[in-house]
Amino acid sequence: MTVLQFYRREESEGGRTLRRVKQLYPYATITTELCYNVELKDAESLSKEQKDVLRWLFSPPHSVALLDEPTLKVTSPGETLVEIGPRLNFSTAWSTNAVSICQSAGLDLVTRVEVSRRHLIKDGQNGPRNGGEMEKLVALLYDSMTECVYTKPIASFSVDVQPQKVFEVDILGKGRAALEKANDELGLAFDSWDLDYYTALFQRVKRNPTSVECFDLAQSNSEHSRHWFFRGRMVVDGQEQKDTLFSLIMGTQQHSNQNNVIKFCDNSSGIKGMELECMFPTDPSQASCYETRSTTRHVIFTAETHNFPTGVAPFSGATTGTGGRIRDVQSAGQGGHVIAGTAGYCFGNLHIPGFSLPWEEDGWEYPSTFAPPLQVAIEASDGASDYGNKFGEPVLAGFARSFGMRLANGERREWIKPIMFSGGLGSIEDKHVKKEEAEPGMEVVKIGGPVYRIGVGGGAASSVQVQGDNSSDRDLGAVQRGDAEMEQKMNRALRACLERATGNPICSIHDQGAGGNGNVLKELSEPAGAVIYTSMFKRGDPTLSVLELWGAEYQESNALLLRPSDRGFVEKVCQREKCPVDFVGKITGDGKIVLVDDLNNQCDGVNNGRCPVDLELDWVLGKMPQKEFVMDCVVPSLKPLSLPAGLSVLPALERVLRLPAVASKRYLTNKVDRSVTGLIAQQQCVGPLHTPLADVAVVALSPFSLQGAATAIGEQPIKGLVSPAAGARMAVGEALTNLVFAQVTALKDVKCSGNWMWAAKLPGEGAYLWEACQAMCKVMGELGVAVDGGKDSLSMAARVGGETVKAPGALVISVYAVCPDITATVTPDLDDQEGKGVLLYVPVSAGKYRLGGSALAQCYGQLGDCCPDLDHPDLLSACFNTTQLLIQDHLLSAGHDVSDGGLISCLLEMAFAGNRGLEVNLPFEGVGVMEALFSEELGLVLEVCENNADSVCQRYTNAGLVCHRIGTTCGFGPDSMVRVSLCGQEVLNESLPTLRTLWESTSFQLERLQANPLCVLQEEEGLTTRTEPFFKLSFDPTEFPLLKELDGGKPRVAVVREEGSNGDREMAVSLFMAGFEVWDVTMQDLCSGSKTLDPFRAVVFVGGFSYADVLGSAKGWAATVTFNTRAREEFERFRRREDTLSLGVCNGCQLLALLGWVGGADDGGSDVILTHNKSGRFESRFVSVGILPSPAVMLKGMEGSALGVWVAHGEGLMQFRCPEAQDRLISASLAPVRYIDDSGAPTETYPMNPNGSAQGIAGICSPDGRHLAMMPHPERAVLGWQWPWVPQPLRASLKPSPWLRMFQNAAAWCQTTSQ
Repeated sequence: MTVLQFYRREESEGGRTLRRVKQLYPYATITTELCYNVELKDAESLSKEQKDVLRWLFSPPHSVALLDEPTLKVTSPGETLVEIGPRLNFSTAWSTNAVSICQSAGLDLVTRVEVSRRHLIKDGQNGPRNGGEMEKLVALLYDSMTECVYTKPIASFSVDVQPQKVFEVDILGKGRAALEKANDELGLAFDSWDLDYYTALFQRVKRNPTSVECFDLAQSNSEHSRHWFFRGRMVVDGQEQKDTLFSLIMGTQQHSNQNNVIKFCDNSSGIKGMELECMFPTDPSQASCYETRSTTRHVIFTAETHNFPTGVAPFSGATTGTGGRIRDVQSAGQGGHVIAGTAGYCFGNLHIPGFSLPWEEDGWEYPSTFAPPLQVAIEASDGASDYGNKFGEPVLAGFARSFGMRLANGERREWIKPIMFSGGLGSIEDKHVKKEEAEPGMEVVKIGGPVYRIGVGGGAASSVQVQGDNSSDRDLGAVQRGDAEMEQKMNRALRACLERATGNPICSIHDQGAGGNGNVLKELSEPAGAVIYTSMFKRGDPTLSVLELWGAEYQESNALLLRPSDRGFVEKVCQREKCPVDFVGKITGDGKIVLVDDLNNQCDGVNNGRCPVDLELDWVLGKMPQKEFVMDCVVPSLKPLSLPAGLSVLPALERVLRLPAVASKRYLTNKVDRSVTGLIAQQQCVGPLHTPLADVAVVALSPFSLQGAATAIGEQPIKGLVSPAAGARMAVGEALTNLVFAQVTALKDVKCSGNWMWAAKLPGEGAYLWEACQAMCKVMGELGVAVDGGKDSLSMAARVGGETVKAPGALVISVYAVCPDITATVTPDLDDQEGKGVLLYVPVSAGKYRLGGSALAQCYGQLGDCCPDLDHPDLLSACFNTTQLLIQDHLLSAGHDVSDGGLISCLLEMAFAGNRGLEVNLPFEGVGVMEALFSEELGLVLEVCENNADSVCQRYTNAGLVCHRIGTTCGFGPDSMVRVSLCGQEVLNESLPTLRTLWESTSFQLERLQANPLCVLQEEEGLTTRTEPFFKLSFDPTEFPLLKELDGGKPRVAVVREEGSNGDREMAVSLFMAGFEVWDVTMQDLCSGSKTLDPFRAVVFVGGFSYADVLGSAKGWAATVTFNTRAREEFERFRRREDTLSLGVCNGCQLLALLGWVGGADDGGSDVILTHNKSGRFESRFVSVGILPSPAVMLKGMEGSALGVWVAHGEGLMQFRCPEAQDRLISASLAPVRYIDDSGAPTETYPMNPNGSAQGIAGICSPDGRHLAMMPHPERAVLGWQWPWVPQPLRASLKPSPWLRMFQNAAAWCQTTSQ
């Protein structure tokens, strides 16, 4: 193998990493150049033309060409040159995508491409003068988890690793001692029970296990995989319990409606849905037109955590946590459809530099084996967001909580080991609900990415009782790395199977997770058994041992069972979607799992020689004896809450509003796509300023229906430290008081995933978990809701010095239900209808004002001794049902639940969301101010119109609840005031912007650490003066161009997608609704010659991340069009025709600019390119754009309008070759779409302009108007319910949405323009 190097000076000032180094070492100057290390197969060399293609690929447009030699060199003693790049033992996801681009461009010799960074560090005054300081500086420049320092340029990617041979563990000769030795050497995490059990097992069958079999058993039967604790026999205070935790949880089903179609399965649970019209390609194995078919779809949900990997490497751990949970949705039944995700994070005290949070104690030790909490808060959310953005799954709800405190008994409790929670909503066809049994002769198939030495032993590593007791090298080795692009390709291949008109070829599907191939292939083949061949697996690393191939938890991989007759279809689909697929074995029917190492010839066949794995499935997956867990209750040491004497409301709010659990989550929501799929009816952000405060997430199951699903989350772990039972009940209560704001079919139809994160095997904690579980199950029985799935993570403790630091025990309840009408939702933003908004307060536990476990207590470094509780479940049921009827009757204009931060925080959040002031007088006689305002008792605050206030109150009273009339909505915008009194005594009188600044401050501090601080400052300052975005409608959306019935049928449009595109389905729907015959066409179809563009009148290039944007936005897509002969000819011929139109949105916009179809230069190139947003990160926003006069065909008749639209991109900044080029484009009226400010003027101000493009340019067109490119996503706003907020006067005008006109214009033009 030959490795070529190309060098390019990094022109930008660097990202977040370099900014952090500059903060710590302000006098150090760092200059960076990139080195592209290109591996060629068989020592072949490239021609000059091929090298020119590589230079084009690796050079940003309008920049200096790449060099063959480095430019950075050490020239003086005060300088240090360091080169940093990925570890060489496996290809990065970046390389996978770069190689795919090279191959699409005809460079088949390229086998791997990795980028290293060469930093020249110049030591200035007070800089890193000694070697130790320099080492610390360099350590900040890279992630030791995935990167290393290169001591010399890379000459080869080969690593000198000798695969470990398979060996026998001599149990027959040495007994348990032999297994103990293997336990230590292989990191199996067997406890004493396991060692006894497996020693006896192999002595009984009279043979020794192999090292691979031992490893297999450790992963497959780890706590992580088997959930021994929840299925175990419980002895509490000497009394054996008749129930297990699992049987208690399953018992909740007895009191609920029997609407589950899937429950307590490994992948997802599901509830009965409805019959719908959905869109399908007529033949998903090739280019074909879309059609609608009637189908019955059910709602599925899954949730899991990825805590240990996220603690060690936050970004990577969160990406793979998200990917693993997506595969759980994919693997429901015979295959599920992914729709949307949820995300949650619990971390320790943040210690944000320069931002003191007074309850965070200084000087505490944090272990080097875990990332510090601040890094977790930023990078874990970055990782989960990045994965969802690239895959094309929106994140719609979540939570974030920080806690670190020394309790009254001196014990330190903190999330050193964090929680990374991921939930997912999906759908499944009725006919795909039940997996088929494995039958002899079926093909065993692996689909997805190749095998890498990644995540080896993750199941066992996650099961270590106290994190830090394992080898740190092994901990790092057990963490996975994610490739969202590969998962997306796999998802497309799987979806093609589900959508095949003649039936789904998948008989059974399982996701690969803990235990790798060993676990998933056993689960798939159980009970029939299978024989698997090592030679049949695609390997990303030739040095893999058999143990690693069998046990590695490499990501983006699922296992399928197919009948041999369907093999051809699956191969064809995978080739079209560029998704790897391996046929690795066959179902045998003998009840055994056998791994044949035919690759290394260690055995020639099943019966000739010893195979690395030859196990009876019953030994591994059969019924095994219960483990017994003996626990003693420990009475918690609690002290009454003692607040500072004379504490008033504003100083208390100055703390509470900055606590992460209460404070704004803007730092989480703005970087994650919340509109992709076009199925989103309710995401996190509400009101005129897009404030992240929604209580519930709502999705449609089809764009042609108003039926869908809702999900909401409840978790109250800090109250659980006061009373585990109360904490569990409050988690259930919070979930339901969040869900209540979406109309659902019935309370007893609501199902839940229960996720437990607890240090359950440490003294006292198991009994606390038992108490919490009993309380949860009892209250669910009284409410009529039920658990139908969930996961547990029971090693939530970390070794810090000589101390074991336990995380607070956490129960996360994710409720989900069917929505009969996805538009019947209520959000927290005060609306003040007709200027008569009245505020009502409905407490569930009337007359109670307990402060234990509250945000107020935490902010003063205490827990308290008495926390809120769900004392009367019947009242919560009554509250839920009454509120649902009020929503159905359209009597609520706003609503929010009382939770973290208490009633005052609930009221303020409603004011912030609506950008409105309020006047409140609480009629609570004999109650202290702190108790009245900061107690977190369950309840709702509602806004209703004055005319309906009395009747709404009466309906709650009739249901047995108390309903207080507590105030009015008043004022709008930055001059609004918040006035709160208690029994007529004023306790707060402050301006709305002042209070909102407090609430937003923690979020903006976190934003500064992950985005351009200047942009963050602009948004922060802008919130203090903004009122609402500017909207204007210059045409009537109900009047649309008439489409003629032509003999030739509807005009045809090709929705063209490339590897990594993710916005094609919502685009197809928009075009279908506008009257087109819509075709699904991939670049692979065009490159292979299986489809041409000749039949099409329009081509649409969709959004997403083609090739994960690894070489720049749409660069890989442009490379295919430019350098693939067939593709180039197709597009040139299409463009030359005068009867054609094209539209490029987001990634498609970037493509059209690179190709010169818009913004074209005189030399045939392009005058405009799109590059990284000024904020330096992905932006998900709902912004206003103005439509200006232009030749653009698709925008005809829309001029003068200002419309809301979704943006979701990381590289939308339009840059011109020169100022003259920009002036020419604007003076020719070729920039018709502009980001506008609140006055309606084009703007460059962030975030109204999310990327910083000059003069607010959001879209450009060709001089003849036939080609239009825009970064915003009109296809995600063609239905009124897709708009997250609209001013009252325009709400009636959104049926249909004004954006549909754009697509109707295109269809009408195609019909009236002759071919």
